Amino acid sequence: MTTLGDICAVALAECFRGDGEIMASGMGYLPSLGARLARATFEPGLVLTDGVATVLDAAGQPEWPMPYETVFDVLWWGRRHVIMGAAQIDAAGNQNISCIGPHTRPKVQLLGARGAPGNTVCHPTSYWVPRHSARIFVGAVDFVSGVGPSRGAHEIRRVVSNLGVFDFGGPDGCFRARSLHPGVTPDDVSRNTGFDVHFEDNPCVSRAPSSEEQAVLESLDPDGRIRGAVT
Repeated sequence: MTTLGDICAVALAECFRGDGEIMASGMGYLPSLGARLARATFEPGLVLTDGVATVLDAAGQPEWPMPYETVFDVLWWGRRHVIMGAAQIDAAGNQNISCIGPHTRPKVQLLGARGAPGNTVCHPTSYWVPRHSARIFVGAVDFVSGVGPSRGAHEIRRVVSNLGVFDFGGPDGCFRARSLHPGVTPDDVSRNTGFDVHFEDNPCVSRAPSSEEQAVLESLDPDGRIRGAVT
């Protein structure tokens, strides 16, 4: 039986469609699984890394060394697509992983901006949000870590959550639902988003994996632990 985790893994893999021979960086277990699925099926030219110093093959095994400084060379030239997480994403496509509350006196201190500014300015960036809620999708982020389109982002390609797949391709660059996962309604999304969402007249349903993709997912995640964490 197809699970929500399967559908989200496929949606994350689809973020890389058409990228060709670039570095695919999936931050976190499910984004990494999505990148490996894309590499094993429709994007064989993707270069996968362990995020530190090694290039991996499609099965996630070490292939050849890649010093960490080389990652920045690839990044500056735009030959990378990263899927990051987010503590907050706002209506303008800005992302926050630094703090919740005022920067001078935050309620919660998080990771800091880290690589988000360079990622969003230099190459395509997508986001994975495992729990779609109005606490994450806010009108304006508390701190801009990754920039949105109006602040000079190279490309915010997709936002994948446990409710659907979104982008900023709606009227005037607004947040748009590209597809909703099976059983999810526009009301479900609107109720869990702190700003307006643009819906097409008949929202698409996110696709299930093909038989080939399902077999790949089961080989890469044989016990289903990664996909099973999505609810």
